[in-house]
Amino acid sequence: MTNSLKPFTAWAIGLTTLMHRNKLFNQTRFQLAGWYAMVMGSILGLTGFTTYQMVAHSHWDAVHQELQSISGTLHDSLEPKLKQPGRLEVSVQTVLPNLCLAKQHCSILSEELGRHTLNAFQQSGYYIRFFDQQGTLLATAGQVPRGLSVELADHLLQTLQDQEGDRYQQLSLLLKNEGGQPWGYMQVGRSLKEFDDHLSFLRVTMLAGLPVAMLLVAVTSWSLAGLAMKPIYRSYEKMQQFTADAAHELRTPLAAIRAIVESTRDESLLTEAEAKAALAGVERQNQRLVQLTQDLLLLSRLEVSTETSSQQTAKSQPSCCLNDLILDVVESLSVLEIAAPLQLTTQLQTKAPLYVTGDENQLVRLFANLVANALQYTPEGGKVTVTLAQDDQHALVQVQDTGIGIAAADQAHLFDRFYRVSRDRSRHTGGAGLGLAIAKAIAQSHRGSIQVESKLGKGSSFTVRLPLIQRLQ
Repeated sequence: MTNSLKPFTAWAIGLTTLMHRNKLFNQTRFQLAGWYAMVMGSILGLTGFTTYQMVAHSHWDAVHQELQSISGTLHDSLEPKLKQPGRLEVSVQTVLPNLCLAKQHCSILSEELGRHTLNAFQQSGYYIRFFDQQGTLLATAGQVPRGLSVELADHLLQTLQDQEGDRYQQLSLLLKNEGGQPWGYMQVGRSLKEFDDHLSFLRVTMLAGLPVAMLLVAVTSWSLAGLAMKPIYRSYEKMQQFTADAAHELRTPLAAIRAIVESTRDESLLTEAEAKAALAGVERQNQRLVQLTQDLLLLSRLEVSTETSSQQTAKSQPSCCLNDLILDVVESLSVLEIAAPLQLTTQLQTKAPLYVTGDENQLVRLFANLVANALQYTPEGGKVTVTLAQDDQHALVQVQDTGIGIAAADQAHLFDRFYRVSRDRSRHTGGAGLGLAIAKAIAQSHRGSIQVESKLGKGSSFTVRLPLIQRLQ
């Protein structure tokens, strides 16, 4: 196994282990596998039954056509040789040299059988019986089975069974003499043993193969259900993590508000300064709750807008000039206290104005988040540079700092909701962990992307790529 596949394999094994520990997902996986196996089993069973019926019907038609052909040939060959009704002429033996008259012991020599084509019919289990119009047996040819019923009618097709349980198909035909008068009946039959044995073997094969196929389907269903459940379980884990993080972020300001309310409620008399301080504390925590709620709503709206088509987005949103927008963002942030000990500069590497389609307020939020984040984690005397450039049909906005940098293990999760590189840092130095998640969502909703490159102790570089639009000069 290559090194590149080891992380994925470890992740898949770990996710599968977690899924096994979760009763809900085990039940869902079992139900999904059961339904899949039941549906596939029904399809296999129906397919097998249909195949069996088609094979049986095809063989039965072949047997019937062969019997019809032989009976018709004998009928046309014998009628010109018949004279008196109920009497077999000697000339009939030229067509059937192995003809045996009733109440007469007949022995068929092998050399006689070889002189006529009926020999092939005898080997295939064919027989012939002749009756007069009253139903009296006149003669036979071939190996006539015992215990067959006698029912005479013109073009009567029957399926009979002998004393040993073997089946036969028999066709009765009315014979006329050379004068056109009814002479009697001829019955031509053949054994269905080969046909029944073939169908019996087919049934046994299908019945024996169906459990094996169902076992394979069950194993495959369980594996496919596991594969299908992995993305759902991954989303479920993310939702659980998001819920836990959101509850944690909400709990902190709520706990602070509760503490302030309880402390002021226990006081019998409050001075004006104490009352104002308590209200200011409640206001700060309330502002944090409002900001967190707005950020979560913004993320939800951005995810919905990302799923819409790019053509619809392009038609419904105006164009924005990135040159002016970047300059406004840098200018507004440069007056903050956090930017005072730093060098915040802008580099516009293109003289022509670059226009993109999108919401100007959201784009301002995107670049403001990146610049504020760079200012937050760049020590005094450091430098933050915002660069605007063009690459083919895209605009590139790069926010580069000389700050503390980000570890490689953290870069993969940097844009996740509520993710903070330093979990133990204070609320003063770190927010709720939604800034970069919002930045990525805004970039994706504008059909763009955002990447990060960083090294510990050397700084970070965030690059936003947005598609440009052509404007008439």
